[in-house]
Amino acid sequence: LHHNPYKPPLLVWFLPTSSAMISLSAARALSKSPVKRAFARGLVSSSTSAIGSSSASAVHASSVSTTQQRASMSTMDTMETGTKTYMSLYPEDSTDGGLRLGNIVPDFSMETTHGNFESFHEWKKGKWAILFSHPADFTPVCTTEIGRLALKYDQLEEMGCLVATLSVDPVKSHQDWLRDVVAHCENEIEIKFPIIGDQDRSISTAYGMIDPGTSDDQALPLTIRAVFIINPENKLMLSLNYPACVGRNMDEIVRCVQALQLSYEKSIATPANWPNNHADIPMPDGTRSTDFKGSVFLLPTVSEEEAKENYPGYHICDVPSKINYLRLVKKEEVEKMGN
Repeated sequence: LHHNPYKPPLLVWFLPTSSAMISLSAARALSKSPVKRAFARGLVSSSTSAIGSSSASAVHASSVSTTQQRASMSTMDTMETGTKTYMSLYPEDSTDGGLRLGNIVPDFSMETTHGNFESFHEWKKGKWAILFSHPADFTPVCTTEIGRLALKYDQLEEMGCLVATLSVDPVKSHQDWLRDVVAHCENEIEIKFPIIGDQDRSISTAYGMIDPGTSDDQALPLTIRAVFIINPENKLMLSLNYPACVGRNMDEIVRCVQALQLSYEKSIATPANWPNNHADIPMPDGTRSTDFKGSVFLLPTVSEEEAKENYPGYHICDVPSKINYLRLVKKEEVEKMGN
């Protein structure tokens, strides 16, 4: 397997992405570059606006991926202070060889159960993708994970998200083991995604799933249970690491893809427990509202001007600090935005 080298490292300015962590004075001080000005403008202008009325929000997790149109819709939002600015806060290149969020993921050639491919980047070109590693074939937890992932594959495909799994076993081992996977799963399944054979451990090493300095000394050189969700520009958007003894929740992985795509396309951020969030919130007139369940926040970088233009009437949650950074948008408004 041949890995493309990283581009020369760049020094990149980086900020925490939660506006709750940045004071107004700090935000106003960020004025020496276009990215900093845009980020500061979004914080300062949103903090001085009046509390708005209800209006926009997220798409319920069960309905985000209901049509094949998703595959062609997954394009970055055009808001200048939205996704484009937000993504620019994450460096594309690593200066120390580590793989972090926002980095362009390493490319590699791959031998799989679906044939050989010269380039992972070309295989997923222009699409979202999940790279899903498992420690070893013919092991109990991995057998259930591949089966459950197979049950989610059609839903992920409708969302325009490819799936490839990987372990350090050879492809022949994968092919033999998949008969057990299909037989053990209580549902009738078909394994429609490729499983990569990483026998020389080069992909696992490049993605930080195994330590090249110690793996040769291990009796069983297991990769960790890793999930990498990668956007159409080949940037790492989310990674999950589990030990060999704990199986992953496929519903949560699908939810993460839904949330990432929604943020990418609509310049929003999903709250904790989305889409079961903000089921009952206080309103400025002293009443309480249940209309905001499944709502989302505007990204901290979105300026007041673009927020009003794209999501008029967004609701600002009142908090003791009086900083207007909790800008809620209802799901029906997010669904309408850009349609």
